[in-house]
Amino acid sequence: MRAHALPHRPEVRLTELGFGAAQGGNLYRTTTDDEFAAAVDAAWEAGVRYYDTAPHYGLGLSERRLGAALRHRPRDEYVVSTKVGRLLMPSPQDAHLRDSDGFDVPASHRRVWDFSRDGVHRSIEASLDRTGLDRIDVVYLHDPDDHWERAVREAVPALVDLRDQGVVGAIGAGMNQSAMLARFVRETDIDVVMCAGRYTLLEQGAADDLLPVAESRGVGVVIAGVYNSGLLSRDRPPADALYDYQQAPRELIERARRVAAVCETYGVTLPQAALAFVRRHSAVVSTVVGVRNDSQVAETVRRSETAVPEVLWDALVEAGLLAAPAEGSTVRPG
Repeated sequence: MRAHALPHRPEVRLTELGFGAAQGGNLYRTTTDDEFAAAVDAAWEAGVRYYDTAPHYGLGLSERRLGAALRHRPRDEYVVSTKVGRLLMPSPQDAHLRDSDGFDVPASHRRVWDFSRDGVHRSIEASLDRTGLDRIDVVYLHDPDDHWERAVREAVPALVDLRDQGVVGAIGAGMNQSAMLARFVRETDIDVVMCAGRYTLLEQGAADDLLPVAESRGVGVVIAGVYNSGLLSRDRPPADALYDYQQAPRELIERARRVAAVCETYGVTLPQAALAFVRRHSAVVSTVVGVRNDSQVAETVRRSETAVPEVLWDALVEAGLLAAPAEGSTVRPG
């Protein structure tokens, strides 16, 4: 599987397809230990060498499972990213309850926002303990939407120091918006960003603010949420499809169905086109897709390996379903 080096950190190479481990934290429903381990095995066999997790995912469960699944593999052959910004604080009085943040796990800990220098250090130390790994390759600020001032004043400098000391390989931010990510790229010394849901076959807001500045400053872009929370994950979107973790508006479902119809004309499915589209932009170094078991891994790999004809993109532009590439933007050949 092809990999792309981060422009300013060439020693950090991300495979074009990345393994999203939120489902390993029991996102929405339970995933068994065996299911998750089989998913990691299948991804490894397919050549995936980039794995993304976070303390937020299942109150640490995802980190523990991912670390266990990777621990006996050659450490220099894979890249792991995790995130800082939410500390997990013990909450034994709530352990009989279920987590209220979308993960099917006991509410034995509570998430506490903390983008302080000390919070960054404590978070990374805890992540190393949970994963059992000797280092974290990439660390993202996780959803700092309401914490810009402290993030740039304390968290980013803390991460820069850790990167300069060789404790972590690369640093960045991960968010569900592109405007603030573009600001991080312009105003701070980061290496990579993870943009979820804002550059997809259905919407390309990041093409206006984030991707141009990232490309000009040599900051890699990892795309997550390529299916817009599910709306683009099926050949024909159903009426109950999700968008941004909620019921998709009817007009968006209809638009996605129109895109799917054009894709079918050219012999590809909607999810195959969704994966192919985002990696066309030269600023994009990897696409992270959340997977729960080995069959989902196999299907995702098949989709990612599908050759999509270039004429499809022109047809979607002509149909008014896709914005034309901005002047001066760089597109990789298929």
